[in-house]
Amino acid sequence: MDLKEYVSLDATEMKKLVQKKEISTKELVELSYAQLEKVNPALNAVVQERKERALQEAKEKEIKQEELFSGVPILMKDISQAIKGEKITSGSKLFQSNIAKQDSHFVHRIRKSGVIFTGHTNTPEFGLKNITEPEHYGPTRNPWNRDYSSGGSSGGAAAAIASGIVPIAGASDGGGSIRIPASFTSLFGLKPTRGRTPVGPGVGRQWHGASIDFVLSRSVRDSAAMLDVLQVVQPEAAFQTPLYLGSFRDVIKRSFKRKLKIGFSTESPVHTPVSESAKQAMKKMVEWLEDEGHYVEKVENPVDGIQLMRNYYLMNSGEISSLVSQLEKILGRSITHDDVEIETWLLNQAGKTVSAAEFSSSLASWDIAAAEMAKFHETYDLYLTPATADTAPKVGELTHSKEKQLELREQMETSAPLKKQEIIWDMFLPSLTYTPFTQLANLTGQPAMSVPIHLSEEGLPIGVQFMARKGKEHELLQLAYQIEQTELWQGMKGNPYF
Repeated sequence: MDLKEYVSLDATEMKKLVQKKEISTKELVELSYAQLEKVNPALNAVVQERKERALQEAKEKEIKQEELFSGVPILMKDISQAIKGEKITSGSKLFQSNIAKQDSHFVHRIRKSGVIFTGHTNTPEFGLKNITEPEHYGPTRNPWNRDYSSGGSSGGAAAAIASGIVPIAGASDGGGSIRIPASFTSLFGLKPTRGRTPVGPGVGRQWHGASIDFVLSRSVRDSAAMLDVLQVVQPEAAFQTPLYLGSFRDVIKRSFKRKLKIGFSTESPVHTPVSESAKQAMKKMVEWLEDEGHYVEKVENPVDGIQLMRNYYLMNSGEISSLVSQLEKILGRSITHDDVEIETWLLNQAGKTVSAAEFSSSLASWDIAAAEMAKFHETYDLYLTPATADTAPKVGELTHSKEKQLELREQMETSAPLKKQEIIWDMFLPSLTYTPFTQLANLTGQPAMSVPIHLSEEGLPIGVQFMARKGKEHELLQLAYQIEQTELWQGMKGNPYF
């Protein structure tokens, strides 16, 4: 098998070839590293390799019929997805020497699928941004056009898949961090229901349930099969979702028993601009749905997006302030602004002035939003929006200059407590303008997906997003699989790496 054939295969097909002994696991891993060595210097998608160990594991691998991805190479994300004995930095120089003492629960579950871990992908510091440009490792670039970002915070994972290094990679989504890079790189990105794939005891509530670990992939069937592997009811987890009793990889091939009713909106929930590319993608999606006989209706945004984002940033402030406090105890010293990036520093400073009452009220608003969406779904099966408001930003466009960082720090130091959250809003607004649609599903706990259906006139991808009721991932996967069988599905068509 040559590299051209390797990059064309999804994980499901790779596993079939391994089981038929048409290729060995070791050969697959060697091909993955060959592609990595070819493309990674330009893309900076992978920041940690474990080539020697991975090749040894592949050589010793016992292929098992029951393993869904037996022998397939896979990358994990350099935050929360720890592999025993390997460096895990969360994109921060504070953790540049941190070696995992054990597999994370998420990695332990993924091992059950039979994969071979080949390394870790790039991520912004502590996963706080919708681009992947950490100071510690440098920016990850978009395989479709290297002048542009691959998104974040799972930007390294997206670039690795969209350049053919691996067919599937670990990702996480706390505000769109699976769906945003999926939209920017023409991948399939599913965020499961809150509690569907818990990451294990001892790691907290993952941004109070806003964040969930899963994967990015090029094919719907790969994501469906991985959800079969990863779904679990974990007794000690803060959030739990009843198991889906069927098989996700089987249900995707079934037709809907009835036509769907879908509400859609192209308006930004925070009243920021929406590009023509996003509107064109939506137009194509709506027309296809109508041609398929589904009922599609334009609706207003069901939730106050501005208030939702203010509460989201308040949570971020409290979470990062807590994290910094923990790190100071571990290090035995104070953490300064030179230790962390500007987003971490400002969130930490703002979080110090958030009262327990404010934090509690903010979280309560999530439940109100969840109730509003539950009412929405009494009428509509799915909610359709753009996945992102525009195609990817240029590398460096959303990274603050040194002068701007100094200005923001000075503003934070001299502002009254009530003003600090306004500084956080202003800091993130340029980024939020690109990605205002994804955070709703994180705060309500609903499943959502980005589907790759459009290229802009400049040749950059952009996806559309569907949200479903909690626990209804199978409906999203069914619809995505149907779209995947049509010309509407963009996938890697036009990608220079394929």
